[in-house]
Parts: sequence; structure tokens; C-alpha cells
Amino acid sequence: MSLGDKAKDAVQKVAGHAEEAAGKKTDDAELTHQGQKDQAMSEARMETEKAKDATDH
Repeated sequence: MSLGDKAKDAVQKVAGHAEEAAGKKTDDAELTHQGQKDQAMSEARMETEKAKDATDH
């Protein structure tokens, strides 16, 4: 995974956290759920890449 992809995943995770917080603040369940989903997706990609990196070395 390139450095750009890793940065993109990190940004998506932060953005998801912000969406979740905004959704909770405004009682917007859909926004809260979307933020949680974005965080989970980026975290899953990061974990997959960590596993790949570990097997490559």
C-alpha cells in the first residue's frame, strides 16, 4: 500500500469520527451510522495492509 493510500485511509477515519460526532450532536442517526461505517472501513483496510506488510518482511 502506498503512502498516499495510507494517508487517505487515515483521513477517512478522522472524517468518519467527525461525521459520527456531528450526527450524535444533531441526533442524526443516519450521519452517526455513516461516520461509524467510514471509520470501520478505513480501519479494516489499515489492518489488512498491516497484515500484508507483516508477511512481506
